Amino acid sequence: MFEAKDKAAILVEALPYIQEFYGKTIVIKYGGNAMVNDELKEKVMQDVALMKYVGIRPVIVHGGGPEITEFLQKVGKESSFVAGLRVTDAETVEIAEMVLDGKVNSEIVTLLNRRGVHAVGLSGKDAGLIEAQKKLATVYEGEAEKKVDIGYVGSVAKINTSLIEDLLDQDYVPVIAPIGVGRDGESYNINADYVAAEIAGALQAEKLLLLTDIEGIYKDFEDKSSFLSTLHLPEARAYIRDGIIKGGMIPKVEACLTALEKGAGKTHIIDGRLDHSIILEIFTSKGIGTQVVR
Repeated sequence: MFEAKDKAAILVEALPYIQEFYGKTIVIKYGGNAMVNDELKEKVMQDVALMKYVGIRPVIVHGGGPEITEFLQKVGKESSFVAGLRVTDAETVEIAEMVLDGKVNSEIVTLLNRRGVHAVGLSGKDAGLIEAQKKLATVYEGEAEKKVDIGYVGSVAKINTSLIEDLLDQDYVPVIAPIGVGRDGESYNINADYVAAEIAGALQAEKLLLLTDIEGIYKDFEDKSSFLSTLHLPEARAYIRDGIIKGGMIPKVEACLTALEKGAGKTHIIDGRLDHSIILEIFTSKGIGTQVVR
C-alpha cells in the first residue's frame, strides 16, 4: 500500500515531464489488446484524460482489425490475407468503414466524453483529412517480386492537418479512424500504424506512441536481456534489413521511422497490456518501452 509520501514522490517525478510536454501534441496509435480488453480500455481512457487535464494535446488514431473480422464472420464473409494485408473488395471496405467509424470510433469518443474530455470522432474522409492511394501487396514467386491488387487497401498520399489543428486549438481530442479517400471519392482501409505515423509527422508532434502487445524491441526475442530501451534511426533500418526486426514488428518500426523522417520529435513502442502504459512512458524517467529516435 502506497503511503502519502510515496504518492507525493510519484507526482514530483512527473512534474518536469508535465512542464516539458505542456501544450505539446502527442499522437497515440490505439490498438492491440488494450482496445479489446475492457479493463485496459478504461486505463487508456484515464491516461488520455490525465494528459488532457495537464495541458497536453493528445490525438488518437485507432485500428479495429479484430472487430472487422468479427463482423465479416457474422455476415458469412471469410477474411483472406495477402502478405499480411486483408483482401478488401467493395463490400468489405464498406463493412470496414462502418465498423471503424460507426462502432469503434464512436465507443472511444463516448468513453472519453464520460471522463469530461471533449472528444470528436473523425474519419479520414472528413474534410479530405486523409488522401489515399491504392496499395499493392508484394509477394514473391521464387526470387521474383510481384505486385498484387488486393482491392480497397490504401496508403497515405497526404494528410490535411487543418481540421485536426482547429480541433486541438478549440480544446478537443480528435479520434481518427484510418479510412482514407481516393481521388474519385472511393474509400480505402489503411494500416492504422502508418496513418498515425503520417499524422504525427504532419503535425510535427512531440511524440508518437504505438500501443502494442509486446514489451518493445529485442535484438533477440528469446533473450530478454537483449531488450532495447532506445533505438536510433540508422540502427532500426539496419535491423530490419538484417532480419533482427521481423514479422509484425516491421510495420511498427517503419511507422516510427516515417514519423521521425517527417518531423515528429520522438517515437515509442510500448506494451499496451500494462495498466497505464501511456502515463508510465511519458511521465517517468525510466519509461517502459522502446523509444526510436533520430
